[in-house]
Formats: sequence, C-alpha cells, structure tokens
Amino acid sequence: MNDPLFPRWLEQIKAVGGCSHPVYLSGSTTTRNAVTGEVISSYSTATEPGERLAVRCRNRRASVCAPCSRLHAGDTFHLVRAGLSGGKSVPDAVRERPRLFVTLTAPSFGPVHRATGNGGPCRPRRDAPVCEHGRPLGCGRAHAEDDCQVGRPLCADCYDYADQVLWHAHAGRLWDRFTTAVRRHIASAGGLPRSRLGEYLVVAFAKVAEFQRRAAVHFHAVVRLDGPDGPGSAPATWATEELLLDAVCHAVASSFVTPPESDAYGTERLGWGAQYDARPIRSFADDDALPDDAVAAYVAKYVSKSAAETAAGLDYRVTGLDDIHAAVVSDHVRAVMGTCWRLGGLAELEHLRLRTWAHSLGYRGHILTKSRRYSTTYAALRADRADHLRGDTEAVDGPDVVTESAWRYVGSGHTPGAAQLAAGIAEDLAQARESAREAMADWGREL
Repeated sequence: MNDPLFPRWLEQIKAVGGCSHPVYLSGSTTTRNAVTGEVISSYSTATEPGERLAVRCRNRRASVCAPCSRLHAGDTFHLVRAGLSGGKSVPDAVRERPRLFVTLTAPSFGPVHRATGNGGPCRPRRDAPVCEHGRPLGCGRAHAEDDCQVGRPLCADCYDYADQVLWHAHAGRLWDRFTTAVRRHIASAGGLPRSRLGEYLVVAFAKVAEFQRRAAVHFHAVVRLDGPDGPGSAPATWATEELLLDAVCHAVASSFVTPPESDAYGTERLGWGAQYDARPIRSFADDDALPDDAVAAYVAKYVSKSAAETAAGLDYRVTGLDDIHAAVVSDHVRAVMGTCWRLGGLAELEHLRLRTWAHSLGYRGHILTKSRRYSTTYAALRADRADHLRGDTEAVDGPDVVTESAWRYVGSGHTPGAAQLAAGIAEDLAQARESAREAMADWGREL
C-alpha cells in the first residue's frame, strides 16, 4: 500500500495480536505533575491512521476471535493456577491447604444417546420397550464421541425441556446454596455457629461452567480452605481435606432451589444430578489426586470454546422464534431455545428473562466465577501484561501525579481486506509461539 500510515496500522494490528474484531477508540491522555504543571507523558490519536487506536475485542470464544480467546484462556490458566500453586500476589502456602477439584452435574431430564468408547451398545434393553409415544427406550448402536446422535434424547416428546430450562435459569442460585451448605457443614463439624466460621477459616473457590453434549450445563470447581486472613493463613487444624470432602458430599445431596409455581410445568424443586465427583488436588499427581497444572489447564480450555462446540446454544442473542428456527444447531438445542422463548412469555417467570438468555439455553451465569480471595483477577493480569508490553521500569504514580483522559468509541471490526491481513498476522504470531514452545521443549530435553 502507498498510504504512509499503513506501517503504523500494521503495528496497531500486531499490538492487538491480529484481533478479528478490534474496537477503535479516539481520544487522548495526558499525565502531569499536579504541583508544577509539567507534562510527564502524553498521547493522542490525532496522528494515528484514521485518528483512532485499535484495542482488543477481548471475546473469549474462539469462534468469534481466536487471538483474543487464546489470550483469555491463558489468563484463566494463570488465574486458576495462582490459586493452586501461588504467584500473582498469592502466597505459595496455598499448596499446603485442603483443596478439591469438584464436578457438579445437572440432573437427568430424560434418557439421551451416549458415547460408548468400549464398542458396546448405547442403551441396551432386552425386551425392546417403547415409550408412550411409540419410540424405543433403548439403543443398540455403538456411538463414537463425534457421533451427532450423542446427547440427543431417545424421545424428544418424553424429554423434560421445561425442567432443563428452569434448572439452567436457577443454576447460579443452586451454586450459592451449595457453597452455603458446605460452609454450614464445616461449621457444624467444628461445633461452631455458621456466623463464627469466618474466625477460623474461609472457603475459597473458582468455578467454570461447561455444557455437556446433552446441552445441559455442569460445573468444574476448585474449592480451597484458607485461614481467616485469606490464603496467607492456615485454617483451623480440624478443617481437614477429609472434612471438606464430607462437606461437599453433604452439600450436593442437600442443596436445592424452588422455582415459581406455574401451570406450565410441574417442577417443585431443582437440585444437583446424582453424578458428581470430588478429588483432592496435590502438587504432584498420585492415584487419587490431580496435579495443580492439570487442573488449571482443564479449566482454562473450556472458557474459549464456542457454543457450537459444546452444545451451548449460540454465540449471539436471538430476537424471536424466527431466529431460533433459522439457527444452525441440532433439533435438540433448538428445542431448548424454543422452550426458553415459550416459558419466557409467562408472567411468573418474567424475572428470569428467559427470552433474553434463550441463546445460552436459559443459563445466565458467567463462564468463570471465583470468590474474592481465591487468587488474582483478569483486570490485574491485563494490567501486568500492559506494563510489560510498554516496558515500564517505573510506574508513573503518586500524590503529585494527575492523569487526564478523554476517549470515545468510534467503530469496530475490519474491512474485508484488512480482515485478511489481520488473519495473516494472527497466524504468524501463533506459529511463532508454537516454534518458541517447541524450542523450549527441545531445550528442556537436552538438559
């Protein structure tokens, strides 16, 4: 290109990692000495291409923006790992705390086809029974993991779609009831009232939501016991790993929420599924425990998956039944979204905003949540990365320093030609990272 500002545009796109849908801002920032009025530093987009600056879209889904999703997954890994191994302002002493990796599932809403890695039948039945709609209640086929039938109901008319949507809509409250029940059980075991538990220990956690092939959400969580002063202090000696395991088991069985009464469904209470798992976390793996890094990597890989990869609905909101009918999803996922839309029209469920969240099958929670003192935050990780990229040796901060900023949104996305260039930049950066990773692996083997 002959545009003299084209090299600077390339620098911007490289700086945002080849982001697929960058956000453009226009404005300026000036840092002054409040006493003398001296300008310490200043920046303005007046000399930038188009008088604007590109920043990352920060979308976590790989289907929307692969470069930003990769960065988000990396941040998630470090956020979870810091709460397990220390670092990022978290003391290394967290390795010595009672820690569990817990998986909580949704209950059954009806039999679905399942993958059979051993080559056996999906749902063998000797007498070949049928449901009230005349469909078989068994399946003699052997499904591979990538079989499109996996996760779909044996009979869609028997499947309780209303229950699934209600469960998704109340999953956040159910998790809150679960953590409360864990704390209550631990306090009871220590002979304490629930209100005094904070004097002896704190229950910290980080959880990620994952959609199963049956389009039902379930949670993977790291649960850790700290002392009353947070991760730098030890919990009471009677708060052991065994006690935490008992508390989780008790909380799974006793936690439930009650949905609003309605003639549109018969659900009276919503609880966890019968299948759950709780395993200790160790610095090094053994027969019954999981290693720190493996847990962090397992959690991180799910935050960047697209809705299509995990039967989680759509990556965008829908505005009506026409959008749902036109969506490129399975009939099963379409039925869940349609149920969201139908139930969302009920006055007694208006507060759940099911139509707003129909694209995510009624689930309204964030993909990852954590307790305040579990570890660092995404904002802190982004700030550290920005400081590193700027190469700051001394932070410009203090009582005598004043920063004035004025920014406004001016657009987003690429033109078709720019999108191809950005994709090429993103691919080059990905290949460079892979080459560096291989070089580090070879160097490690040589040692």
